[in-house]
Amino acid sequence: MKSRLAVLLLCVAFAPVAQARATILPDACGDDKVTFDVSTKAHQPAPALPAAGKAQIVLIETMDKTGTIGGDASTRFGLDGAWVGANKGSSYFTLDVAPGEHHLCVGWQSVFGKLKQMVGQASFTAEAGKVYYFEAKAVLHVHQYGTGQDSSSETDRNLVLVQLNDDEGKYRVKAWKLATSKPKN
Repeated sequence: MKSRLAVLLLCVAFAPVAQARATILPDACGDDKVTFDVSTKAHQPAPALPAAGKAQIVLIETMDKTGTIGGDASTRFGLDGAWVGANKGSSYFTLDVAPGEHHLCVGWQSVFGKLKQMVGQASFTAEAGKVYYFEAKAVLHVHQYGTGQDSSSETDRNLVLVQLNDDEGKYRVKAWKLATSKPKN
């Protein structure tokens, strides 16, 4: 009985530490409390060129799913310390930015601390008039072992953020859905 009480007290004592750790994000991201409602539309025209004196970032999410995972995951993108939007499934959105150095972050939009800790980061120097393509590749693989009562499963999750060349970026924009997002209240 005493050992159970000791274990319970230890769990209660470390719970706030685990909670605080679960919400620590890189500086390029944003406030962990910000989440987005996301909708997507297929077959949209190519994005307009960046506004005069600006550069454009095309933020792309690519889902790589195997196994029995329902639905598409949402990822949110941060720029220089603030969340700027989100994607869902294989989709993209664009953002015009001032020339100069910028820091990007991508993270799962999830209530699960383990998923929220998985983030990708990149930095780049934007030049006016140029378009930059960045892909967040969300990997969700479910591995099923055994059958019946002896079965178990394991899920691999990974999230990486990489800059694409113009050809790959333009292809993704043509083939993927356009995402629109707005912060939830």
